[in-house]
Amino acid sequence: MQIIRHERQIYPDSLAEQEALVAAVLAGKAEPALILTEHPPVYTIGSSGSENDVLDREIDGETIVVYPTGRGGEVTYHGPGQLICYVIADQRIEQDLHKHVWRLEEMVIRTLADFGITAERDKRGIGVWVDGNKIAAVGVRCRKWITYHGIALNINPNLKHFSGIVACGMSDSPVTSMWQQGAEAKREDVERAIYQHSSIFS
Repeated sequence: MQIIRHERQIYPDSLAEQEALVAAVLAGKAEPALILTEHPPVYTIGSSGSENDVLDREIDGETIVVYPTGRGGEVTYHGPGQLICYVIADQRIEQDLHKHVWRLEEMVIRTLADFGITAERDKRGIGVWVDGNKIAAVGVRCRKWITYHGIALNINPNLKHFSGIVACGMSDSPVTSMWQQGAEAKREDVERAIYQHSSIFS
């Protein structure tokens, strides 16, 4: 699996990169990839969401753009202090999206354990949770059994920005971060752990 790292990308550029990689993998011109990046503040609307889930676009003095996207799920927030892990994976043999989502969650659960945080899955929905608070959100899309999009891990984002949406369609879904859980980790250290645990996709 190739690793692609960006310091920061606007969301449309990131989406275009993923689409190009999916096409290249389908054509046999590229191998699966793990993209590690960060976005400026943006609310993304998945295939099950709507703009009605965006309650406020002005939070803490910042204007947060809204961008519709084809991934599964409803509305979520991306912004500085959050590590975005997009996984372009070839599912043409396995054809098991549930297992792919499980691996995304597991990659983050194992990463968080490296920083002393006990995380788990929750019956309320996909993603990774700590004591009932969501610390990582998952959204996936599949084209001809090549999966893309992925999981967003809260290292130290402005958690107030989540108040402008009904996150993942759940009004009772409080969020947390690694820093809020006492692990004041740097992004580069989290990336190293993510890379190590991305072997689960091999």
